[in-house]
Amino acid sequence: MKHDDRKIKSADSIDELKHANERRIEELLNINNRYVRTQRHLEENHDIASLDQLKHSFEIQKDREERMENLKNIISYDKHDQTNDVEALEKRIEYTDHYLQHNSANMEAGTLQNTNEKQEHRREQLKIFNE
Repeated sequence: MKHDDRKIKSADSIDELKHANERRIEELLNINNRYVRTQRHLEENHDIASLDQLKHSFEIQKDREERMENLKNIISYDKHDQTNDVEALEKRIEYTDHYLQHNSANMEAGTLQNTNEKQEHRREQLKIFNE
């Protein structure tokens, strides 16, 4: 391999890492925004929510905390916790299915479509993990 070829491959790798980290940061911000909105909602409406709804919300929040921490570790230290990937993916599928069952009638069409597309992608990822 020529020296110039190594420079090009190195530049490609750096560009790929930059793009991957941009996506990770965007996802981290999205998760954080959902986390903050849910926290605010829980604080404002804890007295009218059922025990099951509160429990479910706390489980979702815990999952979000774990995902944010994992993304921070990947971005900062290039360390990825792969031990719980399948379990986390299954939880996100379950939580989102539950959310869609209760809220799809009140969601905007674009948001509903995006959520369904994400669910399909998660199911495809899960199928790949289980192969």
